[in-house]
Amino acid sequence: MKRLLGYMKAYRKEAFLAPFFKMFEAVLELLVPLIVADMIDIGIRAQDTGYILRRGLVLILLAALGLAAAFTAQYFSAKAAVMTGTAIRSDLFSHIQTLSWRQIDAIGTSTLITRMTSDINTVQNGINMFLRLFLRSPFVVFGAMIMAFICDFRTALIFAMVIPILLLIVFAILLVTMPLYRKVQKQLDVILGAVRENLMGVRVVRAFNRQSDEISSFEEESQSLYRGQLFVGRISALLNPLTYALINLGIVCILWTGGSQVDAGMLTQGSVIALINYMSQILVELVKLANLIILLSRAIASMNRVDTVFEIKNDRIDGTLPYPEVSDGASICLDHVEFSYTPGADPALADISFETAPGKVLGIIGGTGAGKSTLVNLLPRFYDVNKGAVKINGTDVRDIQEADLRSHIGLVPQKAVLFHGTLRENMLWGNENAPDADIYAALDTAQARDFVDSKPEGLDMMIEQEGRNLSGGQRQRLTIARAVVRRPDILILDDSASALDFATDARLRKAIRREGANRCVILVSQRVGTIRNADQILVLDDGRLAGSGTHRELLEHCEVYREICESQLTPDEIKKDLNSGKEGI
Repeated sequence: MKRLLGYMKAYRKEAFLAPFFKMFEAVLELLVPLIVADMIDIGIRAQDTGYILRRGLVLILLAALGLAAAFTAQYFSAKAAVMTGTAIRSDLFSHIQTLSWRQIDAIGTSTLITRMTSDINTVQNGINMFLRLFLRSPFVVFGAMIMAFICDFRTALIFAMVIPILLLIVFAILLVTMPLYRKVQKQLDVILGAVRENLMGVRVVRAFNRQSDEISSFEEESQSLYRGQLFVGRISALLNPLTYALINLGIVCILWTGGSQVDAGMLTQGSVIALINYMSQILVELVKLANLIILLSRAIASMNRVDTVFEIKNDRIDGTLPYPEVSDGASICLDHVEFSYTPGADPALADISFETAPGKVLGIIGGTGAGKSTLVNLLPRFYDVNKGAVKINGTDVRDIQEADLRSHIGLVPQKAVLFHGTLRENMLWGNENAPDADIYAALDTAQARDFVDSKPEGLDMMIEQEGRNLSGGQRQRLTIARAVVRRPDILILDDSASALDFATDARLRKAIRREGANRCVILVSQRVGTIRNADQILVLDDGRLAGSGTHRELLEHCEVYREICESQLTPDEIKKDLNSGKEGI
């Protein structure tokens, strides 16, 4: 809550004016029963039409002023709530961008989306209702009781008995329902996570004909949410009948007591009507207050969940050194590196050491789960090593400014990710100042020029979210072109040509080497044909370095590599490679 108050300080004026105008509206509302009482006791009793009309005009004036005050209060409360919600959402998004991949993996994408949308919207609604009702409702309740005592002390004692019982009922129901609402909100998080997972994997679900299983699983989770909402709804539903029954009982008592006093000449008929109106006002405001407290409890719970994300600080310290540029290309060195995704877990990489020469092609191969992608993700410092050091041009990446480090690295991930927009806009992610000539050159290198030229829109071709209007091979070639546009010192292709045919893959590798003679290229693949002509090949096996060397050297001395080759190459090809050595690209 301290964080929320800090955000609301920027909107102190709105936070003050909203309840102020609501209080003004409440004062006008409390005057209405007195004016109605005068109309009855003076105008109707004396059959003075002029007096009744004058008092009626006063009521219309009060209604107009109250309506204007309500609109003004709503404007200021909505402005404060929306602006506060916008500021929290903006800062939360910015904060998420500072978190490491490790922290984002631990929190979960669906959780972050829920915090950014549902939770902040709940906080925003809570602020809006708080500014409008939190002062107004108690003021009307106690103001109505005071006005009742002004009308008649004896009859007003009924108010003094009814209001505490009403408060007891309201807060007893609140104490029961508030933790239940929090439980319901958590179940909603579970459903949102399941929906997100299902929609992202909808093709896989349909490919395996698991629609009925997913529907059953979703129905089970939905039923759990339904039962929770139904249970807490039934308890909350007791609020209205209990309060209405008590208020109506109070009105009966007022009529009984007030009627006897009217007969005795101690109380006027108008005062009895005023007392009944004040009792009705108390009922309405207590119901509003109860609903407000329920909403506030949900808003506080949501803000606490948002606050837990804010409290997660990136434990990594950004480096202070600039990227160490050299003239003959980048060199990479890993010195006894060990890394695990979660503390205490088995290492994903263990005791990895190697060094590349400047401007050379490095191939990385290994089975599924061997740690290939994990290794290359250490270079741009998406993750920090547990032990050892990752060095580029002799400088530890932890000492280099992250933004400067990543501006010199072009990474093409396993999953080709494109964004909604034009092809040109996607290419400018690599270099926002790149002219069209550089984009076309990158498309040439990535073997994507032909299909781009076949489109009448050219670089203005629209790409749907995640590149859904493109084939897998087209998406991969465009993501490679986006990285090449940057003209990076280090180009990492993380199994990013898996959807390409062998001929296109070969032309791509030749173009990459030809286009950047001094560039360090890292090829991650499960295809021997992709990495066989690299200057140096690393063989990973279960997170450990099983071998390092050229294609021929590894065939001779690395059993793991030889097994991979035997599964992909014919015996004649292996024999030829052993006899002829490395072939030129």
